[in-house]
Parts: sequence; C-alpha cells; structure tokens
Amino acid sequence: MDSTLADQKIIVVTGAAGFIGSCSVKYLNDLGYSNLLLVDDIKKTEKWKNLLNKKCLDLISRHDLFKWLNGRETDIGAFIHLGACSDTMEMDGNYLMENNFRYTVRLAEYALKHGHRFIYASSAATYGNGALGFCDSHDLLEELKPLNLYGFSKYYFDLWAKQQGVLDKIVGLKYFNVFGPNENHKGRMASMVYKMVPIVQQEGVIRLFKSSDPTNFADGDQCRDFIYVKDAVRMTCDFLKNPISGIFNIGTGQTTTWNSLAKAVFKALDKPVKIEYIPMPEVLIGQYQNFTQAKMDKYIEKTGVIQPTAYTIEEAVADQVRNYLLKDERW
Repeated sequence: MDSTLADQKIIVVTGAAGFIGSCSVKYLNDLGYSNLLLVDDIKKTEKWKNLLNKKCLDLISRHDLFKWLNGRETDIGAFIHLGACSDTMEMDGNYLMENNFRYTVRLAEYALKHGHRFIYASSAATYGNGALGFCDSHDLLEELKPLNLYGFSKYYFDLWAKQQGVLDKIVGLKYFNVFGPNENHKGRMASMVYKMVPIVQQEGVIRLFKSSDPTNFADGDQCRDFIYVKDAVRMTCDFLKNPISGIFNIGTGQTTTWNSLAKAVFKALDKPVKIEYIPMPEVLIGQYQNFTQAKMDKYIEKTGVIQPTAYTIEEAVADQVRNYLLKDERW
C-alpha cells in the first residue's frame, strides 16, 4: 500500500460494521493502518461486535458523513464504499434506490471532485440469470438484466458511472458469493455455511433446495462462485495501492455446487454426510441464480495477479467453522 496514502490520508470505509466492511477494517489494521473513518448505522443490531478490537479514527452514522467530510477535503485519501442494503428480497424499490444508488452517486461525486480514490461495491446480482455470462466488460453493462431490486439498484449505479464517463476514474467490484466470519448479524442474508453449522450440530442434516431447473441441474448441483471473505477483502484493498480503474469481478473463477459446500461443512465438523432436498420457495423461483462463475481474465490481466484467491473451498469452510463459528469469534 502506498505509504503516503496510508500514513497521511484518511481512508473512509462505509458499511464498516457489516460483513465485508468489518473484515476490510481487520485486514487494513493487520497491515498496520488505523487512519480509518468507519461509517455505519449500528442501531439496535449486534454489528458493533464486528468492530471489537478494531482500530480507527472515529465511527459515525452514514447520515453524518457529508457533514463530517466538510472542510476535510485535503485530509481524505480514499473511500471504500461498501455500505448498502444487500437484502435480495427487499421489495421497497424507493428505499433501495435512495440507499444504494443516490447515496453512492453523492459520495462518488464528492470523491471525484476532490481527487480521492473511490472503490465501491457492485454485485454479481447485476448479471441476473447469467444468460450473457459473467464477464465484467463495460461494453455489456446496458444488456444485463438483474433478477431483483437489489441487483437493479447496483446495476443502476454501474450504468450511471458509465454514462458519466467516470469508469476510468473509479473502481467497481462485483462481489460474487462471499462467505466467512462476521456474518452473525445478517439474519436471512447470512451465507449458507453460517446457517448450516447449527443445523448439523442439532439435527445432523443439511437441507438444500431441489432444482428449479432439473434439465440442467440435479438437486443440490446448482453452482455458485463462492469466495472466502479473507480473499475478497485482500483483493478489495489491493486497489488502494494500484492506479487501476474500472469494474472488476471479485470471485474465484471456479464453481462449487451446493452439495460440495454442504460436504465441506460436514467435514469441518467431523460429521457424517446427510443431505436432504426440499422444494424451493415460490418467492425465489424466477429470481434464483442456478449458476454463477466469475470471469476473472480482466482482473488477472490488469492486476498481474495470476492466482487471485488463496483459499480452497474446503480450507475456507474449515477456517470459518473451526476458528470462528464454533468459538463464536469475529475476525
């Protein structure tokens, strides 16, 4: 990381008490950086636990951020904007557009005006059912068709950035299926590893959705690009030290079936494999991604990092289960 940026300028991290946000703070702290302004709305949640033992300058509400920034234009070095409503089943479109789109536009405009590095979270949800593949080419942005309002709100900012001609000045990261420690507050939006562990402990079984597309996917063989959060935040923070801009996938470039993920959980818990298949809820049919696989060619070409991720699925699941979930620890 550029020592001038790290030592003299403030890095603003929004969504800092959330999942990827708090892990990004941990990663930066481990590198020795504490010049961080943490932005989040903790309210009555237990997200505060994700920030235990983290070092920072201050923790403020997102509603107070622009007031805090006023007069500090020359003190800021970069923004890592991860704050958003990430609920794929949220049906209030006005709320999602205000929270995920307009707030991001306002923050991007501030960063661009004052010459600050701006890194923001897009999402693999922008790819919809994957009919056009999972390529992060800017040329394909207008053709994408998200399956839910969350994906639409992220897609809309990507489009705004392209239409404003600023994709060569900012960094958008399309996170695929990120999992790992610090998900405790996420409820129904927590990863399946987090949800599977207590069920296996209590009932000795993992229940997966039956395939909604049995012609192409057997039960439990729906595929996702699962990436461990420790890999995801390292890839994210690497953009603080390079001048690269544009939209990039943050994934492994590999697929893992739900069956394989479940077996990794059983292995981490030293339990025999027992998988049952249940009908997919009607509300999910039509907006469920049966297959995701990040195309990583652009990331590898631009960054020069041949192997973007360090953890295999089994290693990642074992680390999360044994070092965090079973110990009720945060990273």
